[in-house]
Amino acid sequence: MSEILAPAGDKNSALAAINSGADAIYLGLKNFSARSSAENFDEIAFNEIVKYAHAFNVKVYVAMNTLVKDSELNGFLSDLLSAWNGGADAIIISDALLGAFIKRNYPEIVLHLSTQAGVCNAYGAKFAKKLGFSRVILSRETSINDIKEIASIIETEVFVQGALCTCFSGQCYLSSFAGGNSGNRGKCKQPCRKRYSIDRDGFQENAYRLSPSDLCVGEDIKKLRDAGVFSFKIEGRMRRAEYVSAAVKYYRNILDERTENGDLSDLKRTFKRGNYTKGLAFGQDKSFLSSAVQGHIGEFVGTVTVKNGKFLCYTPQKFTVGDGFKILREGKEAGGAAFGGNIKGGFILSTNNRLKNGDKVFVTTDSSLNERLLKTEKKLPLYISAKFIAGERAEITVNGKHFYGEKPLNRAQNRPLTNENIKNCFSKTDKYPYSVIFGEIFCDEIFMPTSELNALRRSVFENYFSEISKNNNKKYSDFCTFPLIKPEKNENIAVIGNNLNGISAEIGVLKLNDYSTPAEPLFKNFSGKKYIYLPPYMTGEEISLLKDLINKFDGIYCDGIYGFELAEEQNKPLFVGTGLNISNAVSVSELNTEYFALSKELTANEINALSTKNSFYLAAGSVKVMDIIYCPFEKKCKTCDKRELYTLTDENGRKFPLKRYKSSVGACRFELYNCASLVAKQANGGTLLDCSTQNDPQNIVKICNDEEKLRERFKNATRGHSAQPIN
Repeated sequence: MSEILAPAGDKNSALAAINSGADAIYLGLKNFSARSSAENFDEIAFNEIVKYAHAFNVKVYVAMNTLVKDSELNGFLSDLLSAWNGGADAIIISDALLGAFIKRNYPEIVLHLSTQAGVCNAYGAKFAKKLGFSRVILSRETSINDIKEIASIIETEVFVQGALCTCFSGQCYLSSFAGGNSGNRGKCKQPCRKRYSIDRDGFQENAYRLSPSDLCVGEDIKKLRDAGVFSFKIEGRMRRAEYVSAAVKYYRNILDERTENGDLSDLKRTFKRGNYTKGLAFGQDKSFLSSAVQGHIGEFVGTVTVKNGKFLCYTPQKFTVGDGFKILREGKEAGGAAFGGNIKGGFILSTNNRLKNGDKVFVTTDSSLNERLLKTEKKLPLYISAKFIAGERAEITVNGKHFYGEKPLNRAQNRPLTNENIKNCFSKTDKYPYSVIFGEIFCDEIFMPTSELNALRRSVFENYFSEISKNNNKKYSDFCTFPLIKPEKNENIAVIGNNLNGISAEIGVLKLNDYSTPAEPLFKNFSGKKYIYLPPYMTGEEISLLKDLINKFDGIYCDGIYGFELAEEQNKPLFVGTGLNISNAVSVSELNTEYFALSKELTANEINALSTKNSFYLAAGSVKVMDIIYCPFEKKCKTCDKRELYTLTDENGRKFPLKRYKSSVGACRFELYNCASLVAKQANGGTLLDCSTQNDPQNIVKICNDEEKLRERFKNATRGHSAQPIN
């Protein structure tokens, strides 16, 4: 058994998903949704769509997968309980520790761990299961080998269609630090989809250097099914209903072994960024990046012919008024066009752009297709039989369920009710998605006014719908008490660096540029506690190769959720990194680790409220804004200069350090850093310094408590979010 899970950014998309054959939908409420720009659902609209979905045996999952601050805990819990009490089949959250607290206090609530939590290997899956989650939504970067292992541990959900994030799930801060709008709080402005240049031969020209094509695993969904994946997720809460319909039908037909011509064509025409990619589960393919074209490019239909001052496209395909097109020239966008009328063998392109012979024409809006997709309407079959006997109440049987009139029927003096009257009445389905099939209708010679017969029909249909869409969730009304943190000051300094020698600090976190090389020379002269830095993404194979290295350190510093289980297995203290986004008192109270770093999206006041004797906050140095698991150089390994540091430059001239490192199996990974170094507003937590891209960590440690000297050292510095809250 498997599940096709469709996005529902609004009511129309939800209906399109259900009508097209989805097994489940996921949606957001007005608050705490990672897609805050979608229309989303208020309480009334949510309750209506839950009932409608459940009538068709379609599940509804509610995404509440944003970073939750301390001041928002009451509102978050209130909305979560409202969604559960309203019939949600599961709640999707990204804060695993907050999830553990919720599960302990409200054990009936079903929790799914969001892709934002970054589960990508068996260690993360085991930890999620231990905390009480029923399902993990895997990071999009998870390899097929790890997917198979995870699926044997816990129910697993995997993306098969839609937009791909540039950054590893839950670790993106580019929108947050570069523009003040946090992706972790549902406000991402997608700066990754803008033009950049990189200082490497062949990549100096401005292009969409960080923009992946849309994911489309296609027939390879069967490989995921064979690996044990239960739920196949379609991304797209910001996309239109016709896209949802096309995507659901496409994968429904593949899984049901039905081949229908046009399925993939329909999908391309409703939305297609780039040339589609199979994603990273199967390894980075040539189509992974869409550096030349951004946005929807649709499906190729022909080329431009310039004739008598008109732009023509010869094709056997038929188009009509309302259809739209995108024109590409040498792989780059040259403009848009609309349908301008039919000609023999093709159509006229209406555009203000100067097109050229040979330009390629792609249809991006196919109005007749959109109309056809949205016409699909699923019906609930009602097998109706009835008995109308004088002296008894009318009895209507619907799919084996019995419903009765309010009072005994009277024998007719004249104009008795007929079978045809009953069938005509119950053929009207009102607002309900019913398809009526009549069984035996027995009608004695009785009298019933038309108004009473109509009222009976409405009552039967309403009661039947209520029965099949009944909410069986245990209702929770008690509001649990959140833990309080007694703030304590931490005077310790922790430094993240590529070489710990010569650094004077209580804690040193060694961040290797190559995890397959010896580490001892890089910390032999460091006298403090030594922690090995582990990035948020690691495969199971990579972790297995690191266990001997881990034993050379006093503990593990990890930016990924898998660190909890790995540290326990290796019997090592854990330093929870900033990547876990610890941002509220519940998560702090759930921690049982040596040290932890608070989210780098908190203000100084918020940090102070959560500070304990083992807490740290990022106070100065480099600010990592992305972990990139793919190669931004399109895997052109033969011509790669294999530098450790590049510069990504945006169209405003801002320069972002792009750091390359190697995993324990030799795979290249990348980290993107903010264009400005951090000098945060002073807070009470322990001082965490990130010197990942700094060439003088020793000096930075010496002046870390002197803001004036730090600003002088960094030249270009920001306070980040320490001074004011983010959106």
